[in-house]
Amino acid sequence: MSDADPGAPSSRWRRIAQEAHGEDYAAAYAERFAAMAAAGEDVHGEAALVARLVQPPARVLDAGCGTGRIAVRLAELGHPVVGVDVDEPMLEQARAAAPHLRWELGDLSVLDLGERFDLVLVAGNTIPLLEAGTLAQTAERLAAHLAPGGLLVCGFGLDADHLPDGCPVTPLADVDAAFAAAGLEPVDRLAGWDGTPLPPDADPAATDRPDRPGYVVTLDRLPSPR
Repeated sequence: MSDADPGAPSSRWRRIAQEAHGEDYAAAYAERFAAMAAAGEDVHGEAALVARLVQPPARVLDAGCGTGRIAVRLAELGHPVVGVDVDEPMLEQARAAAPHLRWELGDLSVLDLGERFDLVLVAGNTIPLLEAGTLAQTAERLAAHLAPGGLLVCGFGLDADHLPDGCPVTPLADVDAAFAAAGLEPVDRLAGWDGTPLPPDADPAATDRPDRPGYVVTLDRLPSPR
């Protein structure tokens, strides 16, 4: 059983996860990916993309790290990595899997680690799972943790088929606007972690189009001082 504090504040993620998996949601999430890996499935698409974007020892912040799957793989690839998550039960799984790595409990909308990273990764539908009204503030805090020239890489679903049950859609246009307001410049928009480009004529807002993209990976850069 999870030993999470029953009096801890509930996040959108925790509410959705508990409804789907009960109190043991963190263990269920970790076990799901362990089973996929044991069956021979590739569960390291996010880390593989990061490895193509930056070379070790580039420092990586895994923002919304969950059970630590991606951060552990990045460390294996030679990247100094810090994992941050708002959910203590998920971090318990991460600490059990890799006690030698650094795991921090924190809300991304107010995060202040006092350090900067070459790449900030936001995977696992963390963006649409943010609390309502915190996207702009979260974008600002993510940008604040980037070194000049650093990359912010975010992957998230754009429709119900690519999001957990009960998770609202966050339009790509809203994310782009929040990142721009935080001083970030767009680099690329991908259709998945395998690096497939998002078609130039793709319109995520066109719900009546059968070719509407269901998932996006955004790449944005913090400009270097001129």
